[in-house]
Amino acid sequence: MKKLLALLLSTLLVVSVMAPIAMAADDGFVDGKFTDTRTITVEIFDRNTEGSVVDDNVFTDYIKENMLNEYNVEVVFQTTPRWTEGDDIANYLAAGTASDISYTYNDGAIHTYFQQDAVLDLQPLLDEYKDYLTDLYDFLGSNMTWKTDPYTGQTECIVARRMNVARINTFVRKDWLDKLGLAVPTTTQEFEDMLYAFRDNAELLLGDEADKMIPYSMTDDVGWRANNILYSFVPDEYTTDKYNFIYNDDRQFLLPGVKEGVRMLNKWYNDGLILQDFSLYAAGDATEYNLLKAGYVGAVEVNWDDVYRNAEESVHYMLQQSQGEDAVFIAVDPFKNDAGITKKVNYSSNDRWIFFPSTNTEPLASLLYLNWMAKFENRFFLQTGVEGINHEYTEDGTLKAIPPEAGRYKMSSSNNIDTTMIINGLDLGDVDKTAASMALGYAYVAPEFIKTAFAAALNNGVSYGNINLGAIAAEEGIKTVLADKRDVVLNVSINASVEDFDAVWDSGMADYMASGGQAILDERMAKYEAAFGE
Repeated sequence: MKKLLALLLSTLLVVSVMAPIAMAADDGFVDGKFTDTRTITVEIFDRNTEGSVVDDNVFTDYIKENMLNEYNVEVVFQTTPRWTEGDDIANYLAAGTASDISYTYNDGAIHTYFQQDAVLDLQPLLDEYKDYLTDLYDFLGSNMTWKTDPYTGQTECIVARRMNVARINTFVRKDWLDKLGLAVPTTTQEFEDMLYAFRDNAELLLGDEADKMIPYSMTDDVGWRANNILYSFVPDEYTTDKYNFIYNDDRQFLLPGVKEGVRMLNKWYNDGLILQDFSLYAAGDATEYNLLKAGYVGAVEVNWDDVYRNAEESVHYMLQQSQGEDAVFIAVDPFKNDAGITKKVNYSSNDRWIFFPSTNTEPLASLLYLNWMAKFENRFFLQTGVEGINHEYTEDGTLKAIPPEAGRYKMSSSNNIDTTMIINGLDLGDVDKTAASMALGYAYVAPEFIKTAFAAALNNGVSYGNINLGAIAAEEGIKTVLADKRDVVLNVSINASVEDFDAVWDSGMADYMASGGQAILDERMAKYEAAFGE
């Protein structure tokens, strides 16, 4: 890696001398079109999807033809292997062969390359050409300034938009509720009462396998697998962008109130409501999911549509095969905070990071490409394709995808995500229409289950915005270590006896904070107050 960075730096010295950067208005751009044909290269991820050619299909043809007709811009696609793109982009930048429009999932790498002058500051270009970019600004909104440095005004990259921000749902066995005459829980207390009812009626619900009853299941990733529960204990005043920045953690672990949520999980665990050996199951271990599929679990928190994914291998399908068609999980939304709101953390709107390498000599043509893609009619075609080949409409007007098995109409990625770099997730121009279309994309699952889950995940969801105050020095080299310590604190605290809970939690938190957590919190607090005041 050191050799690669050295090569990158030496190459940049040559590039800075040899490659002029067009910062001023382009004299060859007249009445919205170039007088002479311009050529830009555009990165496109290749996932080696069987039956498709990612850079040569009806969708890339559509882009090329329209860009040439509308702007007199020739588009040349350059493929990058999806799963090695981090290393590959570093090599491209070092060799001076990076695409004029490049994108990556690794924003940390972009910051490094920007500091080394391998990546353009986009702000002068955005200021110069903003009048030509109205569609891009309208579609991306605040994502245009997601990576704008508040101190220098520099912009490292444009941030693509995630359309579907649904994150985590709580699911319960509907057939078990019906057997026990219970209503769908709408409060934390009702949810807890339901878990006790599952435990106390194990013989009725599981018969000879009553000893396998698991009212609530989770894994060692407690911060994710009980996120909606724990977040409901956070006072409403702390559910803001400010406190998300200060108490930053992707599991919301540090926010005030979380301890009391863990205390409740500790009580549930000691009362036999939680899978007793949950701490043994890490990411990739199929044991816990097999328990869901076998029908032993009454409630669970997972990704918003997780129990419905993967067709014949889904929890939904396998459960019905083993327990009957009435055996289903449904999404519920019972956990209210102190303001009586079922707030939950959704994904933020950011997706991939789009940047221009310093070798880009056609910045206006490159920005026009992004603006063209931001137009709804263009995005719609690229995401949905041709009616009768890539999709059809049901009797009620819902768009249903038809994935071709092979050929020039086959998309190499879901919703053509690798081609539509500015957007991740289906967008049909209307939330209800989009949700209805998404609901038709799950094999062996009635659309109503998906619609309910999608609505529950988004209800009162918080999508935190970005506060960019520069790098947090205290985080360097320690974030992974602290994430591991966080998981340990959560697991040992839940496994502790009720009497020992406070001592175990406090000891674990003290170690976490002494290991770098406090330094990070203090630096984030200081940066926020310096920028915005108290």
